[in-house]
Amino acid sequence: MFQALAHITRRQILDLVRASPGISVGVLAGEFDVSRIAVMNHLAVLEKAGLIISEKDGRSRMLYINAMPIQEIYDRWTDTYSAYWSSRMNLIKSAAEAVAAPIKRGNDE
Repeated sequence: MFQALAHITRRQILDLVRASPGISVGVLAGEFDVSRIAVMNHLAVLEKAGLIISEKDGRSRMLYINAMPIQEIYDRWTDTYSAYWSSRMNLIKSAAEAVAAPIKRGNDE
């Protein structure tokens, strides 16, 4: 998944598919200054990583984003780190408020 997200064009493809669920490959390819084959190759990488789901609709392929792999990464690492740093920031906030409280009361008198 990280390799799929490493390329700027693939991230742009994901942005476009997220903004326009069900966009066809042809319409998507028209958004880039590269060949349709190059876009198809990028889509293949994204599909292999599980980030894009394609659905055949007659002669067209409709594209949808699958955010679950990204959510799983978020759940695995970011939540753990976020909780840790959130608790640390809460301690800093409490300490800063405790120091500022006597100063504020002194100015109010």
